[in-house]
This record gives sequence, C-alpha cells and structure tokens, in this order.
Amino acid sequence: MNPLSLLLLSFAMSTDAFAAAIGRGSGLHKPRFAEALRAGVIFGTIEAITPIIGWLIGQAASRFVLEWDHWIAFVLLVGLGVHMIHAGLSADDDAPEDKPSRHSFWVLAVTAVATSIDALAVGVSLAFVEVNILVAALCIGLATTLMVTLGMLLGRMLGQLVGKRAEILGGVVLMLVGATILYEHFASL
Repeated sequence: MNPLSLLLLSFAMSTDAFAAAIGRGSGLHKPRFAEALRAGVIFGTIEAITPIIGWLIGQAASRFVLEWDHWIAFVLLVGLGVHMIHAGLSADDDAPEDKPSRHSFWVLAVTAVATSIDALAVGVSLAFVEVNILVAALCIGLATTLMVTLGMLLGRMLGQLVGKRAEILGGVVLMLVGATILYEHFASL
C-alpha cells in the first residue's frame, strides 16, 4: 500500500467519527479545546486499535465481521441517537446550562466503537495486502484524532447557533450516520 493510499484510507476511516463528533459537540455546553482533544484521543485510540484487532482476526472471521459490521454500527448509532433526542426533548427550555460541559468516557467510547466497526473490517482486509499494520493503525488513529477534535469544535459552534435543542440535532446526526452505514452496505450488494 503506497503512502497516498494509506493517507486516503486513514481519513476515509475517520469520516463517520467526524460526523458523530459534530453531534456530540453540539450536545455540550461550550466545549473547550481540551474536551475536543480528549474526545479526539478517545476516538483516535479506539479507531487505531480496531484495525489491529481486525488484522489479527484475519480471514477466519472476515465473513462474520463483513456480514454484521453494518448492523452493529447501525444499532449502536441509532440507539445513541435516540438517547440524545430523548435527552434533548426532555431538557428544560429555561435551563440551557443543564447541558454537560463534557461527555463521560463511556459515552465517547461507545460512540467511538460504533463508528469504528468499519475499521475492524478494513483491518481484516489489510491482513491480505502488503502493509505494516502498526503504521496503518497509527495513521488511522491520528487522522481520527484530528477529525474528531475538529468535529467537536464545529459541533460547539453549531450548538450555539441552534440553541437549546442542539442535542436533538446531534442525535439525528448519529442516526443518519448509522443509516448511511446500513445504506452503503446494501447499495454495494
């Protein structure tokens, strides 16, 4: 795999995490750069680990992963989206300060796992091409860290524009990312 292909693959793997980060950032009350970077590191680490796991699984489990990855990502993202919409609808209109200033590690980790299922499948396919999996995983992780940090900060601006119901928009974005993953799977059949 040449360096340009690896770079393109790295940023392609980070696009759904970027979209999810926009949603997550819009659900926060004025997230700071440190929080955006924290989310980026969590997402980037998970996104770097999943292709290594996929690579280790290799051909033996590739059929299972490829058959179910889209459903796993869809269910996790839609579930998180529904939770965010519910939280946004039940929020008190007179208390915008009720928005958290940061997401818990577990909320970010579950979202990161949901958006990195495709990287697991890519890792399986990388087992069959000539590539240093550690370099590939590092590139994917760094690209995801960058994109998620940027997405959280963009979500912050979006959250300030849409006001009190930004979490609803974030939930819709997560659900759309999940639906897109499912659609892309069925469109490729």
